[in-house]
Amino acid sequence: MGVIFENLFNLEWQQAVMWIIGGVLIYLAIKKDMEPTLLLPMGFGAILINLPESGAKAVIDHLFEIGIESNELMPLILFIGIGAMIDFEPLLGNPKLMLFGAAAQFGIFFTLCLASLFGFDLHDAASIAIIGAADGPTSIFVAQTLGSNYTAAIMVAAYSYMALVPIVQPPIIKLCTTKKERQIRMKYSNKKVSKTTKILFPIVVTIIVGLVAPDAVALIGFLMFGNLIRECGVLNSLSDTAQNVLANLITIFLGLTIASRMTAAEFLRGETLLILGLGLFAFIFDTFGGIMLAKLMNLFLKEKINPMIGASGISAFPMSSRVVSKLALKEDPQNFILMQAVGVNVSGQIASVIAGGLILSLVR
Repeated sequence: MGVIFENLFNLEWQQAVMWIIGGVLIYLAIKKDMEPTLLLPMGFGAILINLPESGAKAVIDHLFEIGIESNELMPLILFIGIGAMIDFEPLLGNPKLMLFGAAAQFGIFFTLCLASLFGFDLHDAASIAIIGAADGPTSIFVAQTLGSNYTAAIMVAAYSYMALVPIVQPPIIKLCTTKKERQIRMKYSNKKVSKTTKILFPIVVTIIVGLVAPDAVALIGFLMFGNLIRECGVLNSLSDTAQNVLANLITIFLGLTIASRMTAAEFLRGETLLILGLGLFAFIFDTFGGIMLAKLMNLFLKEKINPMIGASGISAFPMSSRVVSKLALKEDPQNFILMQAVGVNVSGQIASVIAGGLILSLVR
């Protein structure tokens, strides 16, 4: 009993606040089913390391050192699993969808300038801006490579906004589009993509990105390697392992590892709220950029594009495409745009990685 009272006496109010934050993350994971494989270990880890004299902190810190700090290993391995999950056929069947993925990175570069105006140094501003990609592994990779002082807030913001896509995106989409635009029906091309094309795609993309943005090679290379495992046709068991066992295992460890930087002293700073706000700003303007490109293209196209698919250009795959599809069906029960939205969504995955590499090239 004496030890309990001693620990309670040593408990600081900031640590109790972190317990509450951890509890909120666990609530979102369980009750709202928002990225549970990530938010639940993050939330529980935040509680673990903020217990007085926590014996778990040294272990979790060690995980962070070997998995993220020294070589960004965990985010890169996770990209193999993500790549194995992605089917690029909707994009390959309609390559112009790649334009929306590029347009949906607009908020990143805009937020970079804005964060600099708020007084963050260039490395921190760049790391904050990448939150808008809604791509956790890329955010971690960029923040660690640039040595950001706000890694904890950036990690939590990036993954939280990924989880909050169903809440954040619909109001933005409705604000930027009319009911008539949301009801636009699109023809889906049944054009068959050859197996050879699917195999060559990850190889060619890796080479092109390597020549254009060398700093993105690690990210795009691991992502495309995962996709090559999926499409080659001779590694089906390995593809299944990458998609399920590997991705889930790394995500659990990644969530706990991120929590190592969620100590009260590091997380509860005035800058944290500002970073969360700037990350949300980047996320909103990425969504806005994709929608606006579609509206612009509609001025010149005979067959109109439903501008909602532009919102899927962020990297939150496949959540964003599902959100867009549900909105379309809500406006018109016969309006099926899921495949077009998926094509834009996977292009956003590639574009966010390239954007991360470009950011590294610009500020390092």
